[in-house]
Amino acid sequence: MSAIRPARDKNEKFTWIIEPTGSMRVPGVIYATESIIEDLDGTKALQQVVNVACIPGVLKGSFAMPDIHEGYGFPIGGVAAVPADEGYITPGGIGYDINCGVRVLLSPLTEDVVKERLERLVDALFRKVPSGVGKEGPIALSKDELSRVLTEGARWAVKKGYGLEEDLLHCEEGGAMQGADPKAVSERAFSRGRRGIGTLGSGNHFIEAGTVEEIFDEETAKVYGLFPRQVVFWVHSGSRGLGHQVCSDYIAVMRKAVAKYGPTLPDRQLDGAPLSSPEGRQYFSAMAAAANYAWANRQVLTHYVRQVACEVFPEIGGQENLPLLYDVAHNIGKMETHTVDGRQVRVLVHRKGATRSFPPGHPDIPEKYRDKGQPVLVPGDMGRASYILRGTEEAMHLSFGSACHGAGRAKSRSEAKRSFSAEELQGELREKGIYVRAASKDGLIEEAPSAYKDVQEVVLATDGASLAKKVARLRPLVVIKG
Repeated sequence: MSAIRPARDKNEKFTWIIEPTGSMRVPGVIYATESIIEDLDGTKALQQVVNVACIPGVLKGSFAMPDIHEGYGFPIGGVAAVPADEGYITPGGIGYDINCGVRVLLSPLTEDVVKERLERLVDALFRKVPSGVGKEGPIALSKDELSRVLTEGARWAVKKGYGLEEDLLHCEEGGAMQGADPKAVSERAFSRGRRGIGTLGSGNHFIEAGTVEEIFDEETAKVYGLFPRQVVFWVHSGSRGLGHQVCSDYIAVMRKAVAKYGPTLPDRQLDGAPLSSPEGRQYFSAMAAAANYAWANRQVLTHYVRQVACEVFPEIGGQENLPLLYDVAHNIGKMETHTVDGRQVRVLVHRKGATRSFPPGHPDIPEKYRDKGQPVLVPGDMGRASYILRGTEEAMHLSFGSACHGAGRAKSRSEAKRSFSAEELQGELREKGIYVRAASKDGLIEEAPSAYKDVQEVVLATDGASLAKKVARLRPLVVIKG
């Protein structure tokens, strides 16, 4: 692998370059602080940036966000774009949890009002939301009904009474991607998705109540509906077993497609196919269907959170007083228009653990936020902080309109389990005034704050590189983990 070096321009303090060598078609470009780069030593993440730079059709660069860490094929935090007509699509550039994403709900309450009822809130949320590995929810779907979920996404949930029509205005893609085809989804994936809607899942998925601790951009915060000490709710989940199965199915398909179309890449985890091929088109249609499932899932979870919040805090006055700020996808492939070599080009952007960060004026942003830019939601860890940022014009040129998606892991799950007991961790969090419930002790320990990068460092690089700009910092109060 070529040596990584800082960008030569002194104004690019947070940009690191890996020059193309060998079969690399474009440079590797990592946005990070020096300490983040140092912490990647001994991991495979930088080599994965290099490997992605070898993908057929890749444009401008193989990009990595400041929350970079090892993933399957792509690093988590990896972004790569290819031409929409002839580029290469790879499941390793989107991931197993298709459209793992996050949304934020606003409330009219302040921390002072809720602090005496936080333990009641965390217990009520934990009872209401099915969470944990393989956990099924109360909504059982026939194959025909599940097919409608796969095409309609969040709109299906709203039509069934799970949420508000206005929620759809504040979802990326309106809560449903075009091009989804349930016929591209296997029977096994259908079976795994039948009881998954309205479930949280495991790993880093969570529901959180937090409070706005600091505002950096008062004008944008006002437009977004944020104010000091406000209580907001985060919902972080994805496409559950259905999305995992779609990815598994098409990794097997792509293994055969490589023999048919080529080329052989440095890592078999990047196996894929031309977008114009039957295999490429079929995978995209199945991926879009799984993405729609994830949006429906988060929409139902939103309904549950609103129900619980209104029960614990009746002064809210109704679910309509808990509006959706925004919903963003993290693991997804999107057809978008970007400027490449001075021309407007239709491209497929792979975002693997990366958030879209569109600028002021972009037509895909809800009208309410268009003058300020897209809300970029960056959850941290359950012991420190999370951030809300806004999209920038610079991101469109630097990263195909992409920014970080969270803090990013610093330790593997097995390393985290060697560092703590569940009781110690819960006690430490409780001393900070944070109430936590988890489906398992192991799952809780794996998500310990020290297992993650410091989100402030990640946001420092994101803001410093102008991938997105800070609007507000939030502090956790209540967390449930899968």
